[in-house]
Amino acid sequence: MSATIAIAVHGGAGPITPDDQPGPSERGCLLAARAGHVLLRSGASALDAVVEAVAILEDDPLFNAGTGSVLNEDGEVEMDASLMEGEQLRAGAVALVRTVKNPIRLARAVMERTPHLFLAGGGARALAQEAGLQELDPRAFVVPRMAARWEQERVRRQALPPVPGTVGAVALDQRGHVAAATSTGGTSYKRRGRIGDSPLIGCGTYADDRTGAASATGHGESIIKVVLAKAACDGIEAGFSADRAAAAALGRLERVGGRAGLILIDHAGGIGLACNTERMARAWIDFSGAERSAFTRGDL
Repeated sequence: MSATIAIAVHGGAGPITPDDQPGPSERGCLLAARAGHVLLRSGASALDAVVEAVAILEDDPLFNAGTGSVLNEDGEVEMDASLMEGEQLRAGAVALVRTVKNPIRLARAVMERTPHLFLAGGGARALAQEAGLQELDPRAFVVPRMAARWEQERVRRQALPPVPGTVGAVALDQRGHVAAATSTGGTSYKRRGRIGDSPLIGCGTYADDRTGAASATGHGESIIKVVLAKAACDGIEAGFSADRAAAAALGRLERVGGRAGLILIDHAGGIGLACNTERMARAWIDFSGAERSAFTRGDL
């Protein structure tokens, strides 16, 4: 058993937008990291920590996950989430969620209550009802700034520049186990039924005790093409530090012109953060207990 614990959280990578709120975004990430860290200190699992951190960010309307999610071309919210733990490589994922308050808790229910890994749409909602998870009217997820954005997109009949805000967390617990979790509202003005990288194991989320855990954010289609989260963990297996592994994985996006960010934690508690976008809201608490947060790429 290791006494080392650490956690990192992101609040989405992308361009800096006029309505960005750097201070609140950093604070939101730090509050989520602290909540996860409290659990880790108490002896809770890395999985518990990342689920709690992500659920807090899903409830924060600043982020494009849970409450505050972007709207698709029909003016509706469709949310995706996934998680993975590194001891047994168990994972759970959901997509096209419209009523569940915390999609990340539903992803955990998929992992723990079914023999499956991925449920979507009506099947995912049925599981949420079986598990007693809180549901809301779909309109409850829509915040004014996203409704206003959708009105502009509807008039133009095309998406505005990408909205950052996908959320994720990675952690190492006292038993030496790692976990990762990711949640998103997806891309603004997307086609109904579009699914990005966030619920795809290996792409938006990956964890393995032998290497580490990663959560990605950014242009989902590009992230899927290079299997970004798994690539970052493979870098650790190749002998890279967490920082170098994150940067090397991100370099794979050059081939497809992708813009994204990544948080990574290795099996020893080393933390890697990388993005090729203007901003990636993030916060982390390292093995020494030191807290840090940042917003722009220049702070890496």
